[in-house]
Amino acid sequence: MSSGGGLASLVSGMPTHKAVQVVSAGATLTLTDVETSSPPRDHVRIAVAACGVCGTDQGVVAGGFPGMTWPVTPGHEVAGTVAELGEGVDNFAVGDRVAVGWFGGNCNKCVPCRKGKFMQCVNFEVPSLAYPGGYAESFVAPATALARIPDALSFVEAAPMGCAGVTTFNALRQTAAVAGDLVAVLGIGGLGHLGVQWARAMGFETVAIARGESKAEDAKQLGAHHYIDSTAVDVADALQDLGGAAVVLATAANSAAIGQTVGGLGPEGELVVVGVSADPLPISPMDLILAGRRVSGHPSGTSRDVEETMHFAVQSGVRAWVEERPLVDAAEVYAAMEQGRARYRGVLTV
Repeated sequence: MSSGGGLASLVSGMPTHKAVQVVSAGATLTLTDVETSSPPRDHVRIAVAACGVCGTDQGVVAGGFPGMTWPVTPGHEVAGTVAELGEGVDNFAVGDRVAVGWFGGNCNKCVPCRKGKFMQCVNFEVPSLAYPGGYAESFVAPATALARIPDALSFVEAAPMGCAGVTTFNALRQTAAVAGDLVAVLGIGGLGHLGVQWARAMGFETVAIARGESKAEDAKQLGAHHYIDSTAVDVADALQDLGGAAVVLATAANSAAIGQTVGGLGPEGELVVVGVSADPLPISPMDLILAGRRVSGHPSGTSRDVEETMHFAVQSGVRAWVEERPLVDAAEVYAAMEQGRARYRGVLTV
């Protein structure tokens, strides 16, 4: 992390650090010096060691969320070391290894929070939207957003668990599927490549679905028992030939492709959607009613869920396949993600 030197620090009298900023919707990612502020009450400052580059960062850079203000520092898959404690924080100490993901804090006052539904908090905070994100050397977040990193995980391994990891792990473990059931993962990308690994580790008969034969070998290495090339066969028919899926975890951001999997569900099968698309799902009510099928969305997980995800990763050996690059290369790593060239998670390091 920056020691606070440089012209900007001399002029302002404040310590500074490097951070990637986007000054307006769709603008280029630029590395710049920003002031390093102390954390307010109930917050901590983290010396960032690694930050994953997530597909949702595209929405941030494009200005696709309501109420955004500029400049913005993207990044919500953050891992690092506690560097400074705000007043009132007594459950963490300087030097603790922590991660912060999509769950960046909640109010504990609204009706969903009072029901324990923290992911549905009406004042839900996301790093990069509620406060500057993790494409930086220094990062401030509410203490409630922190997840402790197990000793067996490196910072680079831990960072993607804060969003891609917990989203797919949580989605699968909250279904009704049991060991031995047929579970399919649609899409082999930043989320899907982890979904395939979780499904295998949970004891499911695992199906990976993607476009083309180019990912067949990756699917095998990730642990899939079966691979379906959606460009070569009807996905629903292929799933039914395997006995019908108890669960389809849709990680691909393609509504048409998601809709094509419904017919492959078995009786009372579940379609769980985590891939973000603005297009409506082309699903017939008849496909749901007669077989008792269900469709649901899944919103990542809390800091406690992130901790449980990381612990299961240690137990099972599941790891994100990462392409590690320094923070200065943020624009290039982001472009690789945006263009679908990442295999399968870009991680920026400090």
